[in-house]
Amino acid sequence: MTEVKLLTNVKLETGERVIDNGSVETITALFHLKIEDGKIVEIVKATDAVPTNITVIDMKGKLAVPTFKEMHNHLDKTYLSLDWKACIPVSNLAERLSFEAKELVELSTTAKQRATKMIETLLKNGSTHIRTHVNIDPYIGLKNLEGVLEALKDFEGKVTAEVIAFPQHGLLRDQVPALMREAMRSGATMVGGLDPAGIDGAIEKSLHEVMDIAVEFNADVDIHLHDGGFVGYYTADKWIDIVEDANYKGRTALSHSFCLGDVPISQQEVIAKRLAEQRVAIMSTIPINQGRIIPPIDLLDAYGVPVHFGCDGFYDSWSPYGTGDVLEKATRFCELTRKIDERSLRNSLKWVTGGITPLDQEGKQVWPKVQDAADFIFFNAASSAEVVARKPADRLVMVNGKLISTN
Repeated sequence: MTEVKLLTNVKLETGERVIDNGSVETITALFHLKIEDGKIVEIVKATDAVPTNITVIDMKGKLAVPTFKEMHNHLDKTYLSLDWKACIPVSNLAERLSFEAKELVELSTTAKQRATKMIETLLKNGSTHIRTHVNIDPYIGLKNLEGVLEALKDFEGKVTAEVIAFPQHGLLRDQVPALMREAMRSGATMVGGLDPAGIDGAIEKSLHEVMDIAVEFNADVDIHLHDGGFVGYYTADKWIDIVEDANYKGRTALSHSFCLGDVPISQQEVIAKRLAEQRVAIMSTIPINQGRIIPPIDLLDAYGVPVHFGCDGFYDSWSPYGTGDVLEKATRFCELTRKIDERSLRNSLKWVTGGITPLDQEGKQVWPKVQDAADFIFFNAASSAEVVARKPADRLVMVNGKLISTN
């Protein structure tokens, strides 16, 4: 049965104007949006008459923006729903992994419970798509994957997901390659990797094993790359070679990639061009507490490299911090890079929406359109620039034309 409803008095961005002092101001107007079976079928000005034979939801002038995509997460790691526990300090990544390994068995029994709480938190903040890495290791096998998949099943119709088989404790050890393949047969949808130099100690062998699994299962790839400096740079460069050889253009990503910010600008430009040519995406969490240089995101963007933000794991054995609000990452990036004007703030929304913004770079309206999915976050805000700068906490989330209860 066709479900029809009308969203009235929705504020949409329609353009921009330059005011007397030379600054840009976003233009908005109120509209009625007719929704049928989860899609927008009509957009009319709010001055038009409202029909009486249809379900009406008055949005009372709230601004609509696209829903968020959380593109780097670990649903299986969080302590959410458990008692408070602070982190144990460590001196390096290997030590952190050692501590994590000791609690994996104990935590695996609550994987679904903890993942459910994290999904609820992400959804409440406006993320309706989650790319999650899930530990596949010799300590617990596929237990975390099973719990995460069960949790995601409960959110069908509200949240879409990419589930990455992630060899957190090393790909080239024990029975991990076999476990990775078993994970791909058991519901994982992407193949992960981790620090081919720093953890696996064999850059080419590790990267080729990742690609071999990906090709075997016709799956996309997302590799954690913490290795910095020229070692990390070499790893990224070698990965692009492998992507090209495998004809995997547009199907892979490198997460974190601090190394891209560790090298001179001339080399950043060289690899940015290569990344763009093979459509290798960069996933960043915009960290502020690791003493690391983040990838040169503006430079990568200028060369056409796809860049997306994510919250990463939060409140887990790695860090007690984090809110599950990916918008916070866009705000932080703008603050770090001194984006303070209307246009640059507005355009920065793309980092957390999968590239969708209501206005394009020239200030012309490009979203929403008829036949788009009726997926929105509604804010009490003047523009998406204010949303990015101020991170309003009061939000309403709609997926496929249905307001989502997030209490």
